[in-house]
Amino acid sequence: MSLLIFLTVLSVLVVVHEWGHFITAKSLGVRVEKFSLGFGPKLLSRVHDGTEFMLCAIPLGGYVKMAGDERTNCKGEKDEYYAQPPGHRALIVVMGPVVNYILAYLCFCVVFIFGYPTLASKVGEVVSGYPAQISDLKKGDTIIRIDSVNIQSWEDIQKYIVTSRNEQLNFTILRDGQKISKVITPRHEVITNIFGQKENIRMVGIKPEDEIVVLKFGFVESIVKAFTNLVEITTTTYKALYRMATGAMSPKDTMTGPLGIYDIIKKAAAMGFFYLLYVVGIISASLAIFNLLPFPVLDGGHIFFLTIEKIRGKNFSPQTDEVVSKIGFSLIICLALFVFYADFERFGWIDKIKMLWNHFGF
Repeated sequence: MSLLIFLTVLSVLVVVHEWGHFITAKSLGVRVEKFSLGFGPKLLSRVHDGTEFMLCAIPLGGYVKMAGDERTNCKGEKDEYYAQPPGHRALIVVMGPVVNYILAYLCFCVVFIFGYPTLASKVGEVVSGYPAQISDLKKGDTIIRIDSVNIQSWEDIQKYIVTSRNEQLNFTILRDGQKISKVITPRHEVITNIFGQKENIRMVGIKPEDEIVVLKFGFVESIVKAFTNLVEITTTTYKALYRMATGAMSPKDTMTGPLGIYDIIKKAAAMGFFYLLYVVGIISASLAIFNLLPFPVLDGGHIFFLTIEKIRGKNFSPQTDEVVSKIGFSLIICLALFVFYADFERFGWIDKIKMLWNHFGF
């Protein structure tokens, strides 16, 4: 069942992405010859309105094949890709990531309206020697307010403690059905954040109970929260990519491939449909962000070269296109091998392979 859910989610994300390219190309008068879900040997196919829709054996991606999308094969007919001006070609390319962003936004909207699963504001552990213990907070206490701010989730607690500038925080908690007030003075500590940077933050020394609550928001609040969420995911991802590019973060610890995504989807599905839908939104946004990177073969790379072409006022030669494509595919293959290795190491499979290797005396 987990594998079926994983393949369904992956297929939806791929179809949505490729549909962005497909529908834009069709609307601009470009003939689309093939729309494929998957790679490799063809399993099923059907021709509709001049396009062959295919299901192929390897379900890790997909593609849209347009008429004249290789310079060497372009005959200059008006329904061919390379016969279009750079602006039209750029629009066809960018609409793949754009519809992934739209899907992510819609997923977040639905989740916030019908039920956003998150950690409850119940204390699961009080760390010895920290301000919370000194102020007599206990395991099982539910935090319902800090100062004048109502608390609905553990995320609310974290955000308020970190961002508040009050020297003392007035916690209102529920303990055995009764409201109790506790005054806590946060401690300042230097930690390493997700970007590998040293950061001075306020801590009170509590950890959450492993309990999920479902929060629902009004329609207007949901569409605003969905947009804010999408912006946060985008900015955080690009910050992480920048830190990886500058060597401040290890790509091996932060990037994941199909195996890692399968594990994430499996755990999300176990927590319910709306949690799974939330994760689908995150993956869809991540797919858009990745595809917009300015590397050859990726959509961002095509847009980068189309921009140069527009500035130059003339097309690149077929030889240049061929060299760029080869470099791009080489980079993608290297990246795929890297993320597979990182996944194998993360799940302990590399150590198991080494143990087997040593056991059999190789």
